[in-house]
Amino acid sequence: MKKFIEKLQFITHDIDALTHIEQAQIACEAGAKWVQYRCLTKDDEALLKDIHAIAEICDDWGATLIVTNHIHLNRKADIQGFHIEDMDADFSALREQLGEDITIGGSSNTLEGLLRLAREGADYAGCGPFSHTDTKPNNAPWLGLEGYAKIASALKEKEIDLPVLAVGGVKLTDVEALLETGIFGIAASSAINQAENMKHAYQDFYDLVK
Repeated sequence: MKKFIEKLQFITHDIDALTHIEQAQIACEAGAKWVQYRCLTKDDEALLKDIHAIAEICDDWGATLIVTNHIHLNRKADIQGFHIEDMDADFSALREQLGEDITIGGSSNTLEGLLRLAREGADYAGCGPFSHTDTKPNNAPWLGLEGYAKIASALKEKEIDLPVLAVGGVKLTDVEALLETGIFGIAASSAINQAENMKHAYQDFYDLVK
């Protein structure tokens, strides 16, 4: 089943200035059509409290709500999909567990990983890091513009229809060049939610990605 995948995906995370709910509210007011709730620090009760509130916001504004990991919360809230950060996860099994209606995204930093995600039925992939990021630290090498260009070219050559989004250290000034590589879109977090004016920051990204 072909899913709608937004080209600009906003990801919440733990910051001092704004709660996840506040981040989602501001993003949706700015025009966001995709909110990924990424919280790895709370218990299920607190997670569901956030998710129910964010689901209402997304419903009011017509945005898709994706939850990072926490697939055990499926059917406990109005969640449209899950983004799985475990690069070794069995996406065929996840699809069987979650069903066809749920959007499932995965993470990768290699072409081989993206090919596996496509083969196992992921609906989209976040690929990175593009450059330095403190949001989700890892030891993977930065892909840079050249890395995304090679990935986009290889997927096109193999006729693999997997929406790939650049993620990890993407700044506003990087967006145009990244999209010129042929990738599908951008996922951003700190460049938006830690900006001086989050609403304006989201809209600046949107104007370049749309």
